[in-house]
Amino acid sequence: MNNSELAEKIAADHGVTKADARKLVDAVFATIADAAAAGDEISLNGFGKFKVKASPEREGRNPATGEAMTIKASKKLGFTAGKAVKDKLNG
Repeated sequence: MNNSELAEKIAADHGVTKADARKLVDAVFATIADAAAAGDEISLNGFGKFKVKASPEREGRNPATGEAMTIKASKKLGFTAGKAVKDKLNG
């Protein structure tokens, strides 16, 4: 399912236009991204948690040449499913 399909489902289920539903979907994901960029944990009751994880700088190898190189530190967004979602997935 992509953003458009999600918006269509919301529009059909809640009697709003597809355009309005798409604006809401985009706003929700933009808000989650902004909160994550600020380093906040996003907890959606009954769904799960989004949490920023730090990946430290480390040594790696260039796969083409085998030359040693430094891989920069970065941040990643992790997701942990809530109990309700896990229960739905596992019957």
